Amino acid sequence: MAGGGLSRLAIARLKRAGLPVAPLLRRVGLTPEVIADPEEGLSVRSQVALLDEAAIALKDDCLGFTLARDFDPREIGLLYYVMASSQTLGDALKRVARYSQITNEALVVRYREGNRLLINLSYSGVPRHSERHQIEFCMFGVLRICRVLTGQNLVPQHFSIAHYRSEGISEMARFVGTKVEFGADKDEFALNVDARELPLIHSDTYLNDLLLKYCEAALADRRDDTSQLRTRVENAISSLLPHGRVLVEDVARGLGMSKRTLARRLSDEGLNFTEILQQLRHDLAVRYLDDRKMHVSKIAWLLGFHEVSAFTHAFNCWTGKTPRQMRTAGAY
Repeated sequence: MAGGGLSRLAIARLKRAGLPVAPLLRRVGLTPEVIADPEEGLSVRSQVALLDEAAIALKDDCLGFTLARDFDPREIGLLYYVMASSQTLGDALKRVARYSQITNEALVVRYREGNRLLINLSYSGVPRHSERHQIEFCMFGVLRICRVLTGQNLVPQHFSIAHYRSEGISEMARFVGTKVEFGADKDEFALNVDARELPLIHSDTYLNDLLLKYCEAALADRRDDTSQLRTRVENAISSLLPHGRVLVEDVARGLGMSKRTLARRLSDEGLNFTEILQQLRHDLAVRYLDDRKMHVSKIAWLLGFHEVSAFTHAFNCWTGKTPRQMRTAGAY
């Protein structure tokens, strides 16, 4: 589940553009009443679907980035204020890592300190490969909040996003201040280690202590929603695909289990590793083919095929068409 704040930002933008909202909500299984009530949560999958539909309606393929660039951070609510009232940026990032799942149960934020400050985002219970706008909002939104809280134009040492994108990259790079690497292994960015001690403009120790109590209580009340095994396997495979051959033992190791244990657990749920891999490749292929600027050879590489002919043969087995025929027919 999610608090729905991002969905409400998207709906507000649709209304400002004078676009009809009710038909879009029906297509994703939501109602105007749910959107109108800020206390009403909605499933993360519904939010992902809504953002996809809104991006199409607005003709904004970078909707997550656009919303992150323009929104008022205070609209996040409790999570923003517990960050803003912290003493230093390092403290604020620790807060968002611990409490992000209060507002979005699928979002896992990890924060590590070493020779740099590393902020890493991942999903739990939601397929990463099927989503773009929400993760882009979160990545660019966290960076923007860091800048707002410190009053400084912080420029990351690196900024990477796992999915591939061919449009809007230059605008995103200008916002970040450095290259944005798409098709990376992870969704993460790094700041200079000195940023950890930057004081926050609205630091308030007393308010922070009070909000921490609210956050701890909210965290304790949050229901335990463990990730489905198939989704965890898909997310593990996604990061390995561009490197070539995906081995079940590598995926099992990434999930903290043996090859045999993974096979048994998949079998218990009526699943098969090879079928999951092929279905994932099919789903990604359809998504990538929707981007007409992406060459078929690039798609083949992203899906782990060493030759375009191998990808073409596989895609024909999946759909009865070649990738080029699919694009020409517009059947995706």
